[in-house]
Amino acid sequence: MCLRLDGFRVGARDVLLGVIEGCPFYVSAAQFPYWAHSQLTIDVVPNGGDSFSLEAADDVRFITRSRVFADAEMDALDAAGPPPTGPDAMRYATGDEEPTCSTTIHG
Repeated sequence: MCLRLDGFRVGARDVLLGVIEGCPFYVSAAQFPYWAHSQLTIDVVPNGGDSFSLEAADDVRFITRSRVFADAEMDALDAAGPPPTGPDAMRYATGDEEPTCSTTIHG
């Protein structure tokens, strides 16, 4: 779901997976082990469904596609250490000012 940053409280254990168009992309701590070995690609497609997510108002929706990392990619991720977590992770990851949106996978 894509939410205004003030519309969702990022938990201390939520994991920052990356940044999309300046918006942090988080996954819950419970979901992270399922996605930790995968590259996620977020696509936008027409014909949005019923959703509280911001993109629904534009009649589009997000589709998440994934692929498993190769061994060399996993080695590089392991060497980089654990990913940033919590509401301040965006600042640590990019050094940027506060974003205005947040994308999350929660389960």
